[in-house]
Parts: sequence; C-alpha cells; structure tokens
Amino acid sequence: MPAPSRWRRVRPHAAAAVVYLGLGVLVMGKYAVDPAGRISSHLSGDNTWFQWLLSHGAYSVRHLSNPLFSTQQNAPDGVNMMANTSVLGVTLPMAPVTMLLGPAIGYFIWMVGACAATAFSAYWVLQRYLVKSRAAAFVAGAFAGFAPGIIHHANGQPNFVSNFALPLIVARVARLGIDGRWRRDGLILGALVTYQLFINEELLLITAVGSLVLTIAYLAMRPAAARARAGAFLRALGVTAVVAGVLCAYPIWFQFHGPMSFSSMPYFTDWGEDPLAYLTFARDTLAGTPASEATVGRTEQNSYFGWPLTLLALALGVLLWRQSIIARVAAVTAVVVGFLSLGPILRIGGLVTDTPGPLAMMPKKMPVFGLLMPSRLTFVVIGAIVVLIALGWERMRRPYGQVAIAAALLPIIPTPVPTVPERPAPEFITSGAWRPYVTPGHTLVPVPLPDDWRGREELGWSATALHEFAVPEGYFLGPSLDGHGKMGPAQTGTLTRLVHETAKSGTVPVLTEADRAAVRADVAHWSGAVLVMRADPFQEPLRKLVEQVYGPAKQDRDVWVWVPTP
Repeated sequence: MPAPSRWRRVRPHAAAAVVYLGLGVLVMGKYAVDPAGRISSHLSGDNTWFQWLLSHGAYSVRHLSNPLFSTQQNAPDGVNMMANTSVLGVTLPMAPVTMLLGPAIGYFIWMVGACAATAFSAYWVLQRYLVKSRAAAFVAGAFAGFAPGIIHHANGQPNFVSNFALPLIVARVARLGIDGRWRRDGLILGALVTYQLFINEELLLITAVGSLVLTIAYLAMRPAAARARAGAFLRALGVTAVVAGVLCAYPIWFQFHGPMSFSSMPYFTDWGEDPLAYLTFARDTLAGTPASEATVGRTEQNSYFGWPLTLLALALGVLLWRQSIIARVAAVTAVVVGFLSLGPILRIGGLVTDTPGPLAMMPKKMPVFGLLMPSRLTFVVIGAIVVLIALGWERMRRPYGQVAIAAALLPIIPTPVPTVPERPAPEFITSGAWRPYVTPGHTLVPVPLPDDWRGREELGWSATALHEFAVPEGYFLGPSLDGHGKMGPAQTGTLTRLVHETAKSGTVPVLTEADRAAVRADVAHWSGAVLVMRADPFQEPLRKLVEQVYGPAKQDRDVWVWVPTP
C-alpha cells in the first residue's frame, strides 16, 4: 500500500490518540510544570504510595527480586504486594523510566498515559466492532477514559485509571468463538485476564461480574442465537480458564496464603454508591464544585454522571431498545449492576440508612468478594453508557440527537485535579549521605514513621531513594491480629503511638523508663541503624520526644539523626 494511503487510514486514529493525550495532560495539568514538586491535595497518601510502587517495580528489576513481596517497607515483616494492588503490569515495564527520571515524574507520565490509553482502547474497540462512525467511537472513547469516576481516581489512584485492558477483555468475551477460532480467542482472553490481574484485580472481578450479567441478558433475549454459539463459547472459555489458571495460580495463592496475606477487608464491603450521586456533578468537572462532597458525601465519586447524562443514558436505552440487541444488553447490564452497586446498606444523600441494600446477604468476610467495594461496580455502568453513547451518536440520524449527547457530556468535561506543593526529600536522602549509617541488613527509621495518618513524606523518601534502604511500619494493607485486612501493621510500635500523642496534644509527653525501653526494643526489632528526622522548626516537639530516648540529636545536612547504641 502506498505511504500516503496508509497515512490516510492511520491519521484519524493518530488524531484521536493526540486529543486523548491532550486531555490527559489537562487532567494532570497542575503537575505538569513540576511533577516532583506537586502532590494530590485530595489523596496525598495514595499519591505517594503509587510513587513508592513505581520504585518497587524499579527495585525488583534492578535487583531481580521477587516482585510479589517487599521487605523495603514494614521491615522486617514486609508487605504482600499481591494483596496491595501492586500494579506490576505497569511498574515493571516502567522501571527504566523510574530509574532514569524518578518516581514522581514516572507517576505523572503514568497517569497521563493511563487516561489516554484507556480512552484510545475503548475508541479502537468501538470503531472496530460496534460502530462505523469514528466520531461516535471517539466521543464514547473519551467518556471511557475521562468519565467523572475515572478522573476522581486520578487524584491519586492510577490503578483505577489504568483501564486500557478492560475494553479489550469485554470485546473478547462478547466475541468468544464467534468465528470458530475458539482456541485463539481463549488464548488471547487468558493473556488479557492475566495482565489485568497485575494492574487491578478488583476491576478484573468487577468486569467479570459485568460480563456475566451481559451474557445472561443476551441469553435471555436471544436464546436461539446463544445456543448456536454456546459450544464454541464454552470451549474458548475453557481455554481461557486453563491459560489464566496456569499463569495466575501462584500469584493468587501468594496473595491469599503467602506471607502477610489476608482474606478480606470488611470495611470495604459496606461502601455502596449513593443513588443521588448518579445525578450529581463531580467536583473535578466543569459543572462540579466542592459542594457536591458536602451534599452527597466525600465518597469515591465513582458515578457522579450529573443529571443530564443520567437522563440521556435512560433515554438512549429506551430509544435504542428496538434498534439494537447490543443496546438492550447494555441497558439491562447498567440497571442490574447499578442496582448492585448500592451495596449492603443504602446510603442516601450522604447518610447511611438502616435500609438493607441489594448485597445485604453477601458475607462481609467472603474470600475474594470480601475485598470488593460495591460502589466500584459503577465502573460497569460507565462501560454500558460508553456503548449507549457510541450507538446513540451513530444511529441518531438527526443532528439534535448528537447535540443532546454533546450537551450532556459538556458539563462533565474534566478539570485539572487539585494539588498542593510537595517538599523535596532532604538532601541527606537524595545525596546518599544516609549510606554510611545504614549497613546491609539494617533499616533507616524515619520519624515520624509512615502510616495512614502521618509520615507520608517519609515514605516518599523511600520512593525517592528507589528502595535502597528499608523502613519499618508503613502505608499498606496487611493482616490484622484476627487475619483480616487493615491499614498498616497489625500492631504499631510505641514510637508511633508516642508521635501520635504528641501531634494530637501539641505537647511533648514526659516518657517513663518503660516508654524508653519499649522504643529501644522496637528499634532493635526493626534492626534500626539510624533514626532520621527532617530538621524543621515544626518538628521540634518530635525532636524533643526522641531525645528523651536517645539523647541530643546530631545534625547532618538537613536532618537530625540518632544512632542507637547496642
């Protein structure tokens, strides 16, 4: 094929990709000038955590260590990375970027690329399998990558933005064995499922729920056609099960039975979607304001389509019902899974009611499903609306139909996610001045220690240093004393307890000999080689606290250090 002809064929796809990248940069615009100097003002802890995960990927590649586990946080017990949305499907391929540019710039590139790649993946699937109109595919693809729920997660959770494999999975499920090539289809789907496991296991489970509902809906609406396809479909599904089973068996076993594993997160299973959220504009959209969080509650904003798009989706479901079996299946899937997303207890207007929800009978500690947050089932609704938008744009022959779709989408165009300045890591860390203090087999003990309340910056030091030193405790999911999941270690140390007391009261407690002995015992258990605190006037109370245990601090560059004596 002559080059000009090939370019004409590729040009629309390239244009779509460029626009999606531009939208990704818009969403992350407040990071763009100085990615290392900004942090999410909404989910700063998660923002730092995912930078730490990028460094974990780089560390695993550089040291050829087991990526499913890390002892560089929560030393000496470590962290089960499979139980912590390790996103190895992104962090391992991005290892060269992280090593070259650092985790903060890597995080910016990741988030921009994830938004754009998700949108383009949906666009490509739609224009290849569903609609002839590239414009229809483009508009629907933009919603897939930049829906309000996706953008809300762009505040610090790229694992819920990196959805580029999901359109490919759903398309492959819908077409399993359709042309008789069931072995190929099963192999491809098995590979896609395996890859998605290493990006976001929860969304893989949610996609499976959505796929099950759409399959049942198709079977109910077209029983004869479904029976005709059943043989090839089931054979392909069997191949998928074998491929994914072989590739995923050990990682899944490790997640639930390996060190630092747990079976469920009971708190997560209560978090259903507020039905009023479907009518509300999300904060990070043209029509949204922070007031939406006060009205409906500071939820994850997984739906937040705004009333125009919610009404449009309902209208498209009705108008396309007779025209398209795919539209009927999408509409039924959206209604069924949207209903399930309300969770076990209804929340209305931001208030938890006493009314049981559709998942009230599901055990909170149920394996696998006990890790699922019901509100996130809304991602299936997003996918169904993507299909309805594409079909509606193409099949509404009169311009007012397309105008109505555009008008409903206009208010939810994303705005840049909010950030605040981020202090650089101390020179003591970035220059490598810590190295003479921390010998192999020992840890650097930052003060405050990282947890889900304080010590976020200190966890960032570990990320900046690309995990070259280990830290105790941390910001992660681990087993509680009863074996179920919780944030942080099963029991925090005395030092963290004293730091919290000091921060809450604003005064330095007078330590007893028992307190001092407990702190020394904790540091010895962690094999702590040095305690490090940023030399900052605001840290004076904490400096005085530590000095009651280890004596006067020594200043080294821009930090205070204490070297425990045996």
